[in-house]
Amino acid sequence: MIRYVVSRLGLAIVMALLATLVIFLIANTVPGDPVLAQLGDVAASNKEFLAQYRAKWGLDLPLWERYFIFLKGLVHGDLGISIATQRPVIEDIAAYAPATIELATAGFLLSMLVGIPLGILAAVRRDSWIDHTARFLSLIGVSSPTFWLAFIMLAVFYGGLQIAPGPGRLDSIALPPPAITGLFLVDTLLEGDWDAFRDALGHLVLPSVVLAATTLGLITRTTRASMLESMQQDYVRMARAKGLKERAVVISHVLPNALIPVVTLAGLAYANLLTGAVMTETVFSWPGLGLYTFRSAAALDFPAIMGITIVVAVTYLLINLIVDISYALLDPRVLR
Repeated sequence: MIRYVVSRLGLAIVMALLATLVIFLIANTVPGDPVLAQLGDVAASNKEFLAQYRAKWGLDLPLWERYFIFLKGLVHGDLGISIATQRPVIEDIAAYAPATIELATAGFLLSMLVGIPLGILAAVRRDSWIDHTARFLSLIGVSSPTFWLAFIMLAVFYGGLQIAPGPGRLDSIALPPPAITGLFLVDTLLEGDWDAFRDALGHLVLPSVVLAATTLGLITRTTRASMLESMQQDYVRMARAKGLKERAVVISHVLPNALIPVVTLAGLAYANLLTGAVMTETVFSWPGLGLYTFRSAAALDFPAIMGITIVVAVTYLLINLIVDISYALLDPRVLR
C-alpha cells in the first residue's frame, strides 16, 4: 500500500510540474496584448510609460526567464500580482474560493444524495416506472446546457413564481456574516444568526440545483449500470441460492462492489464542480472563482489566469490522488 501511495504521489508531482509549463505557455502566447487591455490605446502610445509598465510586470523578459520566475514564486506560494485588481492573486483566490467551495459542495451532496439512491432503485426495479423516470431525468440533466438551465430556473422560480430569491449569496440589503470560514452557511451558524442562515440557504438552492443537474445524471446512470453488472455476477446468484432475502443480497453483496466506479466518478465530479462553475456563477452573480475567472479572462489578466489554472490543476490532481487511494482501499486487487 505504501509503495502504491508513493508511486501515485510521485506521478502527481510530475504531472503538476508539466501542468505549470503548459499553463504558462498558453497564458503567455494567447492572442491579445494585456498592456493594451489594461491601459488602452492612448496610454499605450506613450513609449516611456509603456516600457515602465512592461518592466513592472516582467513582460520585457525572455519567456524562459519569466517561466523560472513563475516557478520560483510557486515554490514560495506566490502566484503573482493581478494586473486588474493590483492585489496578490493568492489573496484574490482566497477571497473568492469559499463561495465556490460552498456552492460546489452543496451541488455535489445534492447529486450524490439523489443520484445514488435513484440509480439503485432504477437497477433493482429495472424496466419499471422508477427506472424509466430515472433514465429520463438523467438524460435531461446530461443534455441540458448549464447556462440555459440557469436562465430557466431564474425565470420560473424567481421571475415567474417569485418563490426563490434573486442572484447573489444574500439579499442586497443584508449584511454578510463575519468572515470566519468564508462559507456563509457555516459562519451564520457559528454566529447563531438564523435569519441570515435562512437567507444564505435560500440563495444557495437554485444555483446548487443547476450545478448538480449534470452530475446527478452521470451519478444515476453510473450507479444503475454498475448495479446491473454486479447483479449478474456468480457470487450474487450464489447468495440468492442460499436463500438470502433480496434486500440483504443488494445491500451486502451487490452495493459494495457497485459503488467502486461511483466513488471514482464522484471524486472527479466534485473536482469538476469546484473548477467548472463559470457559467452558473456568472448567471447567478455568485462571487466565486468562476466569476473571477470570467473577469480575469475578459481583462487578459494573465497572472490571475495562470494562478486560477494552477489551482484548478492542483485540485484535479489532489482529488484524483485521493480517488486512487480510496479505490485501492475499496478494491485491494489494484495493488497487485
